[in-house]
Amino acid sequence: MGKPSEAIAKQMREDLKKSYMEIIPVPGIEEKIGTLDPNMYLAVTCSPTKGVDETIQLTEKLIAQGFKVVPHIAAKCVSGKKHLETIVKKLDALGIEDIFVPGGDRPEPMGDFNNAHDLLKALDKSGHNIKKIGIAAHPEGHPDVSDEVLMEALEEKKDLADFIVTQMCFDANILSDWLVRINQKGIDLPVWVGLPGVIERGRLLRTSLRIGVGDSLRFLRKKSQVAAELMKSSTYNPDKLIRDISEHNDISKVNFAGYHIFCFNQIETTEKWRTESISSLS
Repeated sequence: MGKPSEAIAKQMREDLKKSYMEIIPVPGIEEKIGTLDPNMYLAVTCSPTKGVDETIQLTEKLIAQGFKVVPHIAAKCVSGKKHLETIVKKLDALGIEDIFVPGGDRPEPMGDFNNAHDLLKALDKSGHNIKKIGIAAHPEGHPDVSDEVLMEALEEKKDLADFIVTQMCFDANILSDWLVRINQKGIDLPVWVGLPGVIERGRLLRTSLRIGVGDSLRFLRKKSQVAAELMKSSTYNPDKLIRDISEHNDISKVNFAGYHIFCFNQIETTEKWRTESISSLS
């Protein structure tokens, strides 16, 4: 494959510049982000076992280092209205402006909120200073939920949210078709596309199982040739996927905002790839 056209290279470069990384809370991870621009946005996941408190603790540490942080507040990890009020107070005290509200990976909710929509409704009724709320989407499907139900859930949540973050995507055609489809249904929120970073396959599989997306990876392998190839190779690199997305005929017609990079805490490797890619596209 030859070099991309000047217009495509520019688009790829700009999309990578405004992309941001997802960080998984583990002990000492805040000490491994020295390669990042301190003005960069970082998302912090919510562990199904350790819950929201661990997310907020890491969020506070990252803010102290100058980062703009988007904490994940998983619905199934919030026990009820009082717990939500406590969380909102902590977020407001930290000056958090953006949050992401997924359903969460717990097998059962720890309290009153069975899904993201339940928590979004409660948030809407509470007083807070959050400016933007993100919701999850699954362009390439989910192993346990039909595409129809996924679309209905997205339509149900759209008026309570300000942006969308997708699962990891591996196929530009499936992604673009989905982006067109949600636009046609009146879902015009900005979409941050979940992008797998540069990562060794074994680590990707081990980490994905631990954070609850292992089933999704196995499911995607059956649907996507790209995901199938990922399972065979020793290391995954998203360069071709980014180019395929930028070159897709429909991508300029939809509300594609940029990339949410799943780095699986391989921060230095991912940032090296991102900055070198931006430089090579200049």
